Amino acid sequence: MSKLPDEAFRDTIGTIDEEGHRKFIFPKKPSGKFYDYRKWVSYFLLIVLIANPFIKINGNQFMMFNVLERRFNIFGFPFWPQDFYLFVLFMIVGVVFVILFTVIFGRIFCGWICPQTIFLEMVFRRIEYWIEGDRGAQIRLSKQEWNAEKIRKKGVKWTIFLIISFFIANVFLAYLISSDELFKMIEEGPANHISTLISLFIFTGVFYFVFVWFREQVCIIACPYGRLQGVLLDNKSINVAYDFVRGEKETGRAKFNKQEDRATTGKGDCIDCKQCVNVCPTGIDIRNGTQLECINCTACIDECDTIMESVNLPKGLIRYASEDEIEKKDKFKFTTRMKGYSAVLFILIGVLTGLLFLRTEVETTILRLPGQLYEHKGDDISNIFTFKIINKTNNDFDDIHFKLHGIKGIINVVGKQDFKVKKQAMAQGTLFVQIHQYLLENDKTKLKIEVYNGNKKIETTTTSFLSPRSFD
Repeated sequence: MSKLPDEAFRDTIGTIDEEGHRKFIFPKKPSGKFYDYRKWVSYFLLIVLIANPFIKINGNQFMMFNVLERRFNIFGFPFWPQDFYLFVLFMIVGVVFVILFTVIFGRIFCGWICPQTIFLEMVFRRIEYWIEGDRGAQIRLSKQEWNAEKIRKKGVKWTIFLIISFFIANVFLAYLISSDELFKMIEEGPANHISTLISLFIFTGVFYFVFVWFREQVCIIACPYGRLQGVLLDNKSINVAYDFVRGEKETGRAKFNKQEDRATTGKGDCIDCKQCVNVCPTGIDIRNGTQLECINCTACIDECDTIMESVNLPKGLIRYASEDEIEKKDKFKFTTRMKGYSAVLFILIGVLTGLLFLRTEVETTILRLPGQLYEHKGDDISNIFTFKIINKTNNDFDDIHFKLHGIKGIINVVGKQDFKVKKQAMAQGTLFVQIHQYLLENDKTKLKIEVYNGNKKIETTTTSFLSPRSFD
């Protein structure tokens, strides 16, 4: 009869001691097949993350999230405030994709793709191992008095961490204000961009605090994604899981004794070496089952496989598996729940694709001036309008003018009749539309107004034209 894991662990978390104080974790340096895969994935994503704001496609930054001006670039496509619904739909598609991925594969995103994990595990911790040594050396250094060795090692580590945090802050700022603005600050000097400089220092401080002190608590306490596991995961979700059926067997775990045959004694394959606990970056014991702290980083899989190999036991005591696979030997099935999320995802992607194809590169809005009625000018009726033209392209429009479509009339722009709209910019102003009264069939006529750049029509928009009810 297999023994289920003890549930007492749910009363505490690994980063807080019994008195409620911060308890620092010193994970063992991981190694193994999955860790090597993670390194290559992480290095690739780091290159992408750092390069994204500095790559341009058709003059547009590849990725930019300018929240203050509500301007976003996604894969080189610019999105203005008027396109905000598309950006929101992008985010919804991303959330649904992550939900579907979590339902099937658990919290694998956190261990393999999340920037927090990549920077902490593949940058900052690796520097820490290089300067302070592995788990045992780090624990001894933490406990020893502040002598020359400790001051030197901690000082070098914290200085390097500060430099890296400053670098990350610059990259993060390039995403927010654009790389052009960042380079402009560098060229013109920080003194001419005080607000940008202050933001840079704030971001540096935040990243330094996170990677020096807060660390894995971001995943455990701050990140809401970990809390979603409780409602997204079920017995059919594939997680990093401990095979308690094989590990516990009839009599449970026991220390390894090479003189005995564990198959005849009924002892489980888990030799209780606790190496899976020592290597865990969030300080949990995976043998207690799926926990919100687990980020599916696979460090425990590599460590357990190494131990199993050394004691001539089969690998896979800790592996990617669902609870049903471990307990009932059920193979993975694409459940109705997964199909439902997939259907929602495909529908959202279809809607988003359609809206992207319908999106225009030039957006013109012409509205009647609020509070203003029509005006008689002889036999003509005149209305006053405000207009706004957004040029989403990377080409300047040098000769913008308006024409009425389907009805004769005159359009007079206040100021210059022909004006310019620069690339990635907006122009607005006021215009008068004047139409002979006998051409108007009712008191509210729908007008089509064409926008031209030189001889090329670039947009057609509609508006309403007010006039008297009767001309008798």
